[in-house]
Order: sequence, then C-alpha cells, then structure tokens
Amino acid sequence: MSPSVPQPFARHISILTLLGVGVVFASAHISARISFDNGTGLLTAILVRSFATLALLSILAIVYKQSLKMSWQQAPWQLLLGLLIAIQSICIYSAVSRIPVGIALLAANTFPIQMALLSWLLGGKPPTKVRASLMALTLFGLLLALDIPALIQSDQTNIQLWVVGIGSALLAAFAFSLGMWVTEHKLSNAKGSARSFYTMITVLIVTLVAGSADIFPGGLTLPETSTGYVSLILLSSLYAFAFTLLFMLAPRLNLAQNATAINIEPVASLTLGWLILGQQLSLIQLIGGAVVISCIIAFSQLRK
Repeated sequence: MSPSVPQPFARHISILTLLGVGVVFASAHISARISFDNGTGLLTAILVRSFATLALLSILAIVYKQSLKMSWQQAPWQLLLGLLIAIQSICIYSAVSRIPVGIALLAANTFPIQMALLSWLLGGKPPTKVRASLMALTLFGLLLALDIPALIQSDQTNIQLWVVGIGSALLAAFAFSLGMWVTEHKLSNAKGSARSFYTMITVLIVTLVAGSADIFPGGLTLPETSTGYVSLILLSSLYAFAFTLLFMLAPRLNLAQNATAINIEPVASLTLGWLILGQQLSLIQLIGGAVVISCIIAFSQLRK
C-alpha cells in the first residue's frame, strides 16, 4: 500500500502561511542586528541559531520517526550543500551587521536571478528576453536602493561598510543559489528531513571550526548586555520555528505556485528596521526597493 500524499492547503491558507514565515524570518534578522549591536559575535549567532534548529529537527525526527538515511553517492553533494549554506549564513549576517537589514535582504533576495544565470552557465537554457530585462531592471533597482550619490558624499568608513555589506549580501545570494542548484540537480531524491538535518550539522561544524581557527576575530564573543542575550535567544527561536515550519508544511504549501509570497521578507525587514531600529531610508531607496521586489516577484512567476 503506497503512503498517502499530503493534501495541499487551500491557496489562501498557503499564502498566509508563507507570508507569516517571511515575517518571522525578517524578525529573526532584526533580532540578529540588535544582538550584534550589543556585542554578540557573528559566529556566536550562527552557532546558537543552528543548534536550536538542529535540536528542533532532531525532536521532530524522533517524534515522527523520520528517516535520516542518505546514500554514499549523495554524501559529497550533501556536504557541499552544507558548506554553501554555512557560507550563506556567515555572509548574510556579515551584511546585516553592517548595513540596514532591509537593504541587506534586498540584495540577498536576488538569488532567483543568480540561480537562473548559474543554471544557464551550467548547461541550462539561456534567459529569455523578458527574464534578461527583469534582471537588468533588478540591478537598476538595487543601485537606486543603494543611493549611490548620497553614499559617495559620506565618509570613507561608511563607504567601506556599505561595500562589504552589499558584497556579503550578494555573495550570500550566490551561495544560496548554488545550494539550490545542488539540491535540485544532485539531491532531489534525498528526503527533506535528512537533507535539512545534515545541512544544519555541517553549518554547526563549519561555524565551530571557523571560531576555533579565529578566522573571524571576535566571531565567538558573547553578548555584552542582557538585551544582547534576549535578542540572541529570540533570533534562534524565530529562525528555528520558521525554518522547521517551512520544512514540515512544504508538501502542503504548493510552493511552485505560492512561493513568491515569502518575498514579503525584505518588505517586512524594511518596515521593522524603520519601526524598531530607526533605520530610515530615503525616497529613492524605497523606490529602488520596490523595483527590486516587484522584479523578483515577476521573475519567479514566469514559466518560460
């Protein structure tokens, strides 16, 4: 007797769920910035977050008796996926700690476009004229969001922060897009529970090794204030909850049709960054952000 296939949720339930997940992820990034501002090391945040997520995944695997088996042929690709997600985690937090959270996530959310280009370079179909136009418009929107004229007029230290921050966010997008390519082409037959579990283990180990080798000076420092500790706990809890919820409900969310709803994340980050962190953006930056988000949503809706 074949196992029953989970019935998808009604579309409005799926969209509301994905919108909620996006807002929770955005809240986790806001908590990360607060924790960084209170002395928490970059690697400390990733370590605690990964441990919390791994613990929750382990509990679910035990409760629901999920198999964590993986073939030896898939193991090298799984290791590569874990390394890529570790790089993505380090890069996105490096960006969040330097520049406004919303701008960092705008740059990081260009991964669908980077993935399309990557698939083309690795033997896939070249982008159509419509896709190429949306890519160019996204780049234009990102340049608006950076407000280059105002940035040039700022001091050298601020310019360096933005260069490193945007570079880190774009590298995070590249690492994530490559990870998605590996998942789609090399690990599509692996069970989601095993893939998520071993990915988190790899991120945890990479973070520990990077901290022990002092690759990122001060990367494993603890928060200096109670606010730092509270925000670190909140960050870990929010991320673990959103990641696990998305992992558990994915078969019922019809992601192929509804995944664009999660693009609420950069919008929520811009809003929460303004309300909680006081990270105000100029009109030209807001227009640029709207252009980037609109293009990404349009890009992901294309079927050709």
